[in-house]
Amino acid sequence: MTTITLVQGDITEQSVDAIVNAANSSLLGGGGVDGAIHRRGGPAILAACRDLRASRYGKGLPTGQAVATTAGRLDARWVIHTVGPVWQPSGSDPSLLASCYRESLRIADELGARTVAFPAISTGVYRWPMEDAARIAVETVRDTETAVEEVRFVLFDERAYGVFAASLKGV
Repeated sequence: MTTITLVQGDITEQSVDAIVNAANSSLLGGGGVDGAIHRRGGPAILAACRDLRASRYGKGLPTGQAVATTAGRLDARWVIHTVGPVWQPSGSDPSLLASCYRESLRIADELGARTVAFPAISTGVYRWPMEDAARIAVETVRDTETAVEEVRFVLFDERAYGVFAASLKGV
């Protein structure tokens, strides 16, 4: 059974087997969690992402999918990159957000990762409402069969931590 833990802090400071990156489809870095992971992890992550773009993902990584690279200088073995959906008031597909968590856990299982740190995917510049994102994240992790022993949600601020804590109690 997978243990779910919550931490308020910086995901780039976590000591885990795999850190999940809320990437953009280009895989070439960006802002928020993506930028922080690339900056702290160093050039090895960007080089691995460029290799992925030159081979399997010439048009970028599709939304809801996941792929792994080295973790560079992070205190992890791998970075699992996943592209979350952009929230639209006119309608957004929650199954794509759930897929980010499921696919990341599938990749973690393929790698043999036992500890995985997730950010709150799509809740930054992609504007997914935190309460809904937390519910989807917690439910998906709980419902996904995986050999991962610990899923750690690393929430950047007190508000996100509180919302995830409430969701964890409510599910």
